[in-house]
Amino acid sequence: MTIAYHRTHGVQTRIARIFNTYGPRMRIRDGRVLPNFMTQAIRGEPISLYGDGSQTRSFCYVSDLVEGIYRLLSASEAEGLIVNLGNPDEVTVRQLAQEIVNLTGSKSTLSFLPLPEDDPKLRRPDIRRAREILRWEPVVTRRDGLARTLPYFREALSHFEEPATHTQG
Repeated sequence: MTIAYHRTHGVQTRIARIFNTYGPRMRIRDGRVLPNFMTQAIRGEPISLYGDGSQTRSFCYVSDLVEGIYRLLSASEAEGLIVNLGNPDEVTVRQLAQEIVNLTGSKSTLSFLPLPEDDPKLRRPDIRRAREILRWEPVVTRRDGLARTLPYFREALSHFEEPATHTQG
């Protein structure tokens, strides 16, 4: 729709395709893999992996994404383009779980659950256009980004209360 509007009305547009952004201030219970793993590891709960954990994901630290969006909005050459913004450093979900367990010092174990049918097997952005046009690529490694994110989750979870379980009767 955005591209059609751009072509029809000549309005300046740019489209950022954002891939798995993470960092402080994420919603703890948003259902995505990284908040789930962080929460489970901090609490010492089993880490929920779907399938055998071999599916891959790529994670982009929030400050890298903000820089990419800024460059996209500022670049006249990006007019009317769709640009992928994410980190192409791919990791298996199982490896991510282990990294988070190690980072948190958790005693959590891995718990394998059935893989949902619609779960993507691979998730890695092609950022060639961002590199070429925006001269942008992520600079924060996953290890550093996770280390920067962990204190937020520890603090947030120290104040987070689980909803009360209601029983009938």
